[in-house]
Amino acid sequence: MYAIIETSGKQYRVAAGDVIQTDLMDAEVGSTVSFDRVLLVHGKDVRIGAPTVKGAKVTAKVVGHPRGKKVITFKYRPTRRHRRRVGFRHSHTQLEITGIEG
Repeated sequence: MYAIIETSGKQYRVAAGDVIQTDLMDAEVGSTVSFDRVLLVHGKDVRIGAPTVKGAKVTAKVVGHPRGKKVITFKYRPTRRHRRRVGFRHSHTQLEITGIEG
């Protein structure tokens, strides 16, 4: 059984036991998070929402808040001798899917 959920404007295909990384959420490590925006549930039959499946819910446990790889941005303007190097690391929330209802 799997489901497609939406969080932070992005969609994820999840099944029980999966570990996914989403955008940073305001939740403590070890707490439980539930998602009500379930777009599709695939089990014995397929239920597609319009836009969401009524009564469906996905629960997940917060595993941690890791940061992504560093992305380097380099700007260079040759005629002005302008150089700028900037690094950026995106913050994520790591979730372990515990159950799919509906």
